[in-house]
Amino acid sequence: MDENFEEQGKLPELKLDARQAQGFLSFFKTLPKDVRAVRLFDRRDYYTAHGDDATFIAKTYYHTTTALRQLGNGVGALSSVSVSRNMFETITRDILLERMDRTLELYEGSGSNWKLVKSGTPGNFGSFEDILFANNEMQDSPVIVALAPKFDQNGCTVGLGYVDITKRVLGLAEFLDDSHFTNLESALVALGCRECLVPTETGKSSESRPLYDAISRCGVMVTERKKTEFKGRDLVQDLGRLVKGSVESVRDLVSSFECAAGALGCILSYAELLADESNYGNYTIKQYNLNSYMRLDSAAMRALNVMESKSDANKNFSLFGLMNRTCTAGMGKRLLHMWLKQPLLDVDEINCRLDLVQAFVEDAALCQDLRQHLKRISDIERLTHNLERKRASLLHVVKLYQSGIRIPYIKSVLERYDGQFAPLIRERYIDSLEKWSDDNHLNKFIALVETAVDLDQLENGEYMISSAYDSNLSALKDEQETLEQQIHNLHKQTANDLDLPIDKSLKLDKGTQFGHVFRITKKEEPKVRRQLNSHYIVLETRKDGVKFTNTKLKKLGDRYQKILDEYKSCQKELVARVVQTVASFSEVFEGLAGSLSELDVLLSFADVASSCPTAYSRPNISPPDTGDIILEGCRHPCVEAQDWVNFIPNDCRLVGGESWFQIITGPNMGGKSTYIRQVGVNVLMAQVGSFVPCDNATISIRDCIFARVGAGDCQLKGVSTFMQEMLETASILKGATNRSLIIIDELGRGTSTYDGFGLAWAICEHIVEEIKAPTLFATHFHELTALANENGNNGHKQIAGVANFHVSAHIDSSSRKLTMLYKVQPGACDQSFGIHVAEFANFPQSVVALAREKASELEDFSPNAMMPTDCKEAVSKRKREFDPHDVSRGTARARQFLQDFSQLPLDKMDLKQALQQLSQMKTDLEMNAVDSQWLQQFFSSSD
Repeated sequence: MDENFEEQGKLPELKLDARQAQGFLSFFKTLPKDVRAVRLFDRRDYYTAHGDDATFIAKTYYHTTTALRQLGNGVGALSSVSVSRNMFETITRDILLERMDRTLELYEGSGSNWKLVKSGTPGNFGSFEDILFANNEMQDSPVIVALAPKFDQNGCTVGLGYVDITKRVLGLAEFLDDSHFTNLESALVALGCRECLVPTETGKSSESRPLYDAISRCGVMVTERKKTEFKGRDLVQDLGRLVKGSVESVRDLVSSFECAAGALGCILSYAELLADESNYGNYTIKQYNLNSYMRLDSAAMRALNVMESKSDANKNFSLFGLMNRTCTAGMGKRLLHMWLKQPLLDVDEINCRLDLVQAFVEDAALCQDLRQHLKRISDIERLTHNLERKRASLLHVVKLYQSGIRIPYIKSVLERYDGQFAPLIRERYIDSLEKWSDDNHLNKFIALVETAVDLDQLENGEYMISSAYDSNLSALKDEQETLEQQIHNLHKQTANDLDLPIDKSLKLDKGTQFGHVFRITKKEEPKVRRQLNSHYIVLETRKDGVKFTNTKLKKLGDRYQKILDEYKSCQKELVARVVQTVASFSEVFEGLAGSLSELDVLLSFADVASSCPTAYSRPNISPPDTGDIILEGCRHPCVEAQDWVNFIPNDCRLVGGESWFQIITGPNMGGKSTYIRQVGVNVLMAQVGSFVPCDNATISIRDCIFARVGAGDCQLKGVSTFMQEMLETASILKGATNRSLIIIDELGRGTSTYDGFGLAWAICEHIVEEIKAPTLFATHFHELTALANENGNNGHKQIAGVANFHVSAHIDSSSRKLTMLYKVQPGACDQSFGIHVAEFANFPQSVVALAREKASELEDFSPNAMMPTDCKEAVSKRKREFDPHDVSRGTARARQFLQDFSQLPLDKMDLKQALQQLSQMKTDLEMNAVDSQWLQQFFSSSD
């Protein structure tokens, strides 16, 4: 039984009498069916869930159905589960921050009268922020995207609108996409989308299936909305109320889009932005350009371990976890999240970030001092958001004040730097901080807080307006203190009259029931009973003593309570006024937040670069059209950060015309996958603006990183391992350009050896000759190394730019033990190590021995023992050298086969149709292979 349910006996008891239960059952039956919504009902001390929701909570969070109780009797009984406040917070965080398949609704009421008070989705959880982030930092800004796809014979034009409610940003984009929706997928990744709105009608068409698949790959919740909500009518007028600036500029922007306007209109309706007047004039709007950042799809994000995962053994398993050394409360983390999903393409922008990182790396004292100050900076973005949404209290104002008074210290530390990048630091940060912290901006806010707030009470945990701030409040405070003194004097007088020690025997209490009262112990009561009966009014006699009063104390107490209520009311009004005034400084806080969060992330980069056992180096960035990718002493940042790893660095030289396409062979566990991924990670880090784990690095900017590493079965979606391989590879063939970086690991292993090899060969040729992108291709097909044959031996034509590399391993000649060296060296691997790796896994010796025997029998160089004569002849034919023209003719046809395959509308075909089509194409290829002995060998071997 799960530990969450170990305290089942302490679960809140579902206490409803028959009448309440019947009333609730009547109400519950009226609720509309929504399979995604989890509905919770607030019963003040605890919460409840009912029906399917109760079963979901019991199984998911308690991991047992014994938590379920029945509400009502007989056929109409309803499964129910009670939820404590702590468990309610756990469920809320899981549904809105972790899962992508549920929404949350919270109801308040009693009997049959209940109303929906809060609702949240993974993309729009504003009403639950007080619960989600009461004790946790907000690490990512949720983004809602709406799509208005338009299908035609040329493909699909995608109209996209999005909103970041936390940052109050609206955006539009419109682009033509391919059948795999690779552009859409990279946009969803870059924007950090958590929820996607699509027209209901779109989901009914077969051509939209790949659209839904692309959204699903990104782990985004799909919410279908009526087509009527996707309208652009009145959009300019609505945006005019929300967006800062002139209506004309908004109209010009919107008019340049055909489909995106409707998508943005749907978002305004869904997020109810116009219903909240605090949004008016506080949003910005911009056009999102696909070509502004490096494109990363969901496969690349997973392959490079960019973001954290629940399965990570520690924070250094992901690039975000490793690089997150941010100090501010949440702001820096969110910006780092965004930067890792949006690597830059502009050389000057990248070098600007690198200059700043270099300044902080070279001046450790500067870096350390700045980080110490940033640790005292609150989440200014969220505090400002609460101010604008009118959810702020004096606590939020004080936190902004405490952050604001650190700005002069941060500016002073930055001004202390006099190195080569001093002009850049002044332009980027000092000038900005001076602008926002002068007497008309931040200093004005600080003066307001110091005048209005009683800062002396902060040590007591009280957030109050200073009585000196308002004459009425001051008068009430004075009268309150006068009454307190009069009550104290009366206390002393009464102690004298009763001849009792003050405070020790005669105490002065204040409670909600009687107000100010005197109290004596029951032991003292007999001594003063006569006086009590004659001059005082006994209110209550209990174990803790006797409470009594007189007319004077009653009168003073009533007057004190009246003044206190007036004082609190005045405080409340003044707090509202101060908070409203502070909200007018939102632009100041937004400007400061932008500078401080950027500074925080760059300092984090510098801290990572200088604190690793082997320091990072600054990469030399070159434009995409010139320069190569040369990494010397390259390491994988996440792998080398693990405590148990002694990382072996490797060089990588992706040089145009020489080694632009690298085929890497070698044993399993030898380091092939780590090597090819670390190249991708280093390129991504460099384009984010970080130093890289290399001795030296020269990197030509890449517009996209494609990664196909490992084939996971997708049988639940009706897609086999091999089909998934082919779909992912088709995405690369369609989406990659000569400015991309392609990383492929173990392609073609989901089918028979010869089919897989033929496809892998043709794919390699297509990438080299058509796409011409730098590529790292790790494989166990040693025959592929013939692509790089410099002299054209064995009948294979030479292809410029292809180079062989292998990860080295050593086999002891006497013991046959395998030792991995993890060093990447030029040339092809001369043997397979599968059986040695099996020994690593502690296979039984008898199994290993038999494997060696069978492998020896099946190798081409030793075919005799088990083969009949006709098989020997076939092997002999296969071993002979082929005519170069024959090989060229055969590979051209194999490549054409691959191109035809990549054009298949696999996304619109079910598995049976796809396999039938593939079988027909294979048959056609066999017929065309009649005059190519090189091509025939693959079919004869795979039959």
